[in-house]
Amino acid sequence: MNSKEDRRRLLLISNSTLHGRGYLDHAESAIRELVGSRKSVIFVPYALFDRRAYTNRAQERLAAMSLSLSSVHDVSNMAHAIQRADVIFVGGGNTFRLVKALHEHGLITQVRERVMAGVPYIGSSAGAIVAGPSLRTTKDMPVVEPPSFATLGLVPFQISPHYLDPDPTSTHMGETQEERINQFLEENEDAVVGLREGSLLTVQGGTMTLLGPNAARIFRRGNEPFEATGDLSELLEESSVEGCAA
Repeated sequence: MNSKEDRRRLLLISNSTLHGRGYLDHAESAIRELVGSRKSVIFVPYALFDRRAYTNRAQERLAAMSLSLSSVHDVSNMAHAIQRADVIFVGGGNTFRLVKALHEHGLITQVRERVMAGVPYIGSSAGAIVAGPSLRTTKDMPVVEPPSFATLGLVPFQISPHYLDPDPTSTHMGETQEERINQFLEENEDAVVGLREGSLLTVQGGTMTLLGPNAARIFRRGNEPFEATGDLSELLEESSVEGCAA
């Protein structure tokens, strides 16, 4: 992004509901900060099967913030709806289902172009994962088969939301999230950000900040993972985001 102004404005949320609180409650102040005076939100509900119920839930919650939300699945011209929106919100759920729909409806390029032009983007859970180059760090079951694993490429690193630290007292013998991320790094170069519950990443151009009560766990190929808080802008310089999405 050296050749032109970086206009990205992103809010990437590990989880939409935090234990003991309601839907998006812990993210409300960050959402308000991101959207400013904007009022119109276009919602991408494809990560859940019941899109109508999901849209209704999001509409009700954002209405409490004086925001008007409509869903791409309700319009005849999705590209036009994306072009007109003040804010784009991609909800969480199953990442494979979401990515399949993004490709099938031609939304990868449409969303990416609008966000890179400065339209604020909110992504929760699966919606945060697809802000990266691919879906390869999701924990979801592949309930459907997308034509490609490529996602929006709004940031040059992978996100692993709902990050859980290994529990030394657990008798469960399955792979930990850290072990799965290390397997990803055996085959891929992209850094991975493990976002714990309640964590949010805000991107304003070339600046990225971690919000919330927990540190993020950063994984890079060939290096030991480490904890990071506050300013994480250096991760935006891992590689160019140009051309990440298919």
